Formats: sequence, structure tokens, C-alpha cells
Amino acid sequence: MKSITVFCGSSFGTDDIYKEQAFLLGTTLAQQDIQLIYGGADVGLMGTVADGALNEGGKVIGVLPHFLQSKEIAHKNLTELILVETMHERKTKMSELCDGVIVLPGGYGTLEEFFEMITWAQLGLHKKPIGILNIDGFYNDLVNLVQNMVSKGFLKQINRDMLLISSTIDELLEKMKNYQAPTVGKWISRDEV
Repeated sequence: MKSITVFCGSSFGTDDIYKEQAFLLGTTLAQQDIQLIYGGADVGLMGTVADGALNEGGKVIGVLPHFLQSKEIAHKNLTELILVETMHERKTKMSELCDGVIVLPGGYGTLEEFFEMITWAQLGLHKKPIGILNIDGFYNDLVNLVQNMVSKGFLKQINRDMLLISSTIDELLEKMKNYQAPTVGKWISRDEV
């Protein structure tokens, strides 16, 4: 993997561990010569993950809609800042530029980005690994919900298994590097309904 997109919150959250792990993720990506692609802002965990990579001499590409740049939240020290018109263009560009995705704690926007990327993978639109860095159990309830989708017949286990989860950066990156996308498509036959 040469580049990873990170989706995360524009806030810091209530626990210092989120900020510490975001900075460490940026640092680790730079040390492994993996380019960071992220939302381009200088706030919350977004700014922190970028600072971690930049502090270690890593390459960081931000993708930011014009309307957010005008609110003066664009990071000033990036390797490159790509400006786009819409939030959807932002996600599309971030997907095009990366070899995989990591999700850190965040709110609605982070979840929306995560679910779109995993849905695109489920539909076979890409074969990139999607990982959740489950810092301090932040995503435990989401993981349980996804497993409930399987047990209630709304999601195949093979598609659940596409989601890579770890509480440590090194283990998550190892899972992503060894990821093999499923060969089975999302669509089920009438016999399976």
C-alpha cells in the first residue's frame, strides 16, 4: 500500500487517547512510507493525523471542498491541497487516490464516508481494504450492529468479513496489507431470499 485515506472526526472527542492515536497513526504511516490522504482540514482528529504524518516527514494530500476552505480550516502545511466543489467529489477523489481506508472515531460525516466506501467494496466497485481503528472500544456498538445485520439476514458473512477491525495500528495495517477482496458479489439469488 502506497497511500491510505483516513476518515475521522473534525473534533477531538472527550478522551485524549483519540488524539494520541490519530497522531500516532499519521506518524506510523509516514514511517512506513505510506502517503496520507484525508479531508484537508486543520481541526480535530483530521488535523492531528495530518500533523503526525507531517511531523515525521510524510506526504499528506488533503481534499477539501471550497466552501470549507473559506471557513479558514484548511491545513496550511500539506504536501498538496486539492479543492473540489462538493462533499461527494471529495469522497470520490479520496477514494481514487488511495489503496485502502482507515476509519478513526468521528461523527455522522465519518460514518457516512465509511459506509459509502464499504458499500462500494461490497458492490465490487473497488477491492481496497477498509479498516476500523477501534480506539478504546469506540466502535464496539457499530461492530455489534453489523454482526446483527448478518444474524438477521440483511448482510452476508462474507461481506461482514470485508470489514477489518483492530484496536492497534500495527495489527490493522498488517490486516490491510494481507487483505483479499471476496470474489462473491453482493447480490443474492431469489433462492436465498
